[in-house]
Amino acid sequence: MRHPRRRMLALPIGLTAALTLSACGGGGEDGDIELVVATFNEMGYEELLEEYEEANPGITVTHRKTGAAESHHQSLFTRINAGSGLADVEAVEEGYMAQAMEASGRFNDLAEIGPDDVSPDRWLDWKYEAGVTPDGKLIGYGTDIGPLAMCYRADLLEDAGLPSDPAEVGELFATWDSYFAAGDEFVAANQDSAWFDTGAQVFNAMHNQLETGYYDTDSNVVIESNTAIKDNWDQVVAAVEGGQSAGLEAFSPAWDTSFGDDAFATKTCPPWMLGQIEGLAGEDKVWRVAEGFPEGGGNWGGTWLTVPTQSDHPEEAAALAAWLTAPEQQTRAFVASGPFPSQVEALESDELLALTNEYFDVETGALYAEQAAAVGPAQFKGPRDGQIQTNVLTPALTSVEEGTASPDEAWDAVVSGAENLAG
Repeated sequence: MRHPRRRMLALPIGLTAALTLSACGGGGEDGDIELVVATFNEMGYEELLEEYEEANPGITVTHRKTGAAESHHQSLFTRINAGSGLADVEAVEEGYMAQAMEASGRFNDLAEIGPDDVSPDRWLDWKYEAGVTPDGKLIGYGTDIGPLAMCYRADLLEDAGLPSDPAEVGELFATWDSYFAAGDEFVAANQDSAWFDTGAQVFNAMHNQLETGYYDTDSNVVIESNTAIKDNWDQVVAAVEGGQSAGLEAFSPAWDTSFGDDAFATKTCPPWMLGQIEGLAGEDKVWRVAEGFPEGGGNWGGTWLTVPTQSDHPEEAAALAAWLTAPEQQTRAFVASGPFPSQVEALESDELLALTNEYFDVETGALYAEQAAAVGPAQFKGPRDGQIQTNVLTPALTSVEEGTASPDEAWDAVVSGAENLAG
């Protein structure tokens, strides 16, 4: 699940021309068509939806916004099972997309009902592919992404005798081998701070870089036969046993507090994490962003707009979703609320590339646009993918960090837990 993102630095962007859509069919008291859009957290759509209404007489848009992603998706899948109650446009976050794929028959194929001028090359290849089912059905238009960089405490690295310049640190973090090797040096020189916050966060970043994850493309659990998963596990566990992990639970109160201390020196960092770190760490902590990420690129977070088959106005809903996910609108949503756009044209825009962050002293837009381009092909996510990560893998790594299970015992729990969860 992606967590709430804090607002990032705003840019002066002019309004773009709205898509014109003629109303057809009934819906409202005066024959208007009412479209309901269901989102979560802050996606930056409030002003855009008002603009869409003004540009499209006969279309009324109701925004149903839920504060937390978990609550939104619980409601989404409950209403899918009930066969009624869904919005015309439903946002689906990365951690829940596998479940939506499993219920793909409940979503319209946007390649069939969407506007003719929407083509796959609007998006980064890997983002578009992640919205397509194994049988070739496009169930979601991509909104935002969470390309990964590595944030670090420049002052702590410097005190430990390690490079602190973003370019030099980027070279130091070129591979996971070099990242963990630097961690060994760091903890040897600094007994008061760990290298990273929690093993589960690092493992998840490594795991999502794999070509094949917990499932193969036939939705079979391959966690035991996919040796790359065990290799990543062994590497993270070795780092944990070497004292590199602070053993914190991500997004817990203790994790929040740790940013104000010297608890750890590095953090996997999508764009939406920057605001959280700044707000939690305070002005006297010297956080920076490395130029690059181990093994190239990675992603944490992102959403799609879907049109459920329950919609009475699927073509109109698809047109609205297409307009919201156009480069111009997603750039404006980014300025309003911080979701980093997945559209190629947006990532190349002057508005985005000009974005800087004074706290991290970094050209944020250019750095994350480059990291977005470095992400590899979309990994197939099986129906219980997110649950395996959250309910099986994370507790197992935590048990190693807490010393309540040996690495072998914890790995056995991962294998059996994943297989039991998948049924």
